[in-house]
Amino acid sequence: MKIGYQLKQVRERLAKGLVDKGILRTEKRNFLLFDMATHPVADGGAKDEIRRRVRNVLTNRTVVLPPSQFLPEEMEFRYIRTIAMICAAYAANVLENALTTLSHEARERAFAQVDELLAEYSQYPFAKRAGGSSAIGANLGTVIAEEVNNSKDKELQLEVGNMLSNEASYKTNTVDRSLLHA
Repeated sequence: MKIGYQLKQVRERLAKGLVDKGILRTEKRNFLLFDMATHPVADGGAKDEIRRRVRNVLTNRTVVLPPSQFLPEEMEFRYIRTIAMICAAYAANVLENALTTLSHEARERAFAQVDELLAEYSQYPFAKRAGGSSAIGANLGTVIAEEVNNSKDKELQLEVGNMLSNEASYKTNTVDRSLLHA
């Protein structure tokens, strides 16, 4: 009961933050007898930019994240944040929504790339896996190493972020194993 209440508070705080940034808007909808607040997308540009960024990381050989209103050049950990977002979307089973414009083969390669990202960046300190594919995102290891080296004083933030990513990786692997044995 208490966890459900806490999760509701988190959802409301996240929605409020996105409303304050102009990405979502608040509407009141009548569901049978109850008036409930809903938060539809107000700015489709943010959603489109996120989808482009996801496809960029998962399909390009050399990944370059151009600065935007939602990911400014001066923001710390731009690449790490993007990888964390992709891994979270994968763990929540919503990554497919960002890859709908890709062919079936390209989507399969993108999901394989996410598996590699989870394996490489789910534990801090980061280390490139031996035998990992260098075809997609060949420059990610270098760019992320630069981000980490430029922010040595923020290692605790990276460890906490990776703890969450590691949990997503664990849950995904557990679900995959349970599906294989079903």
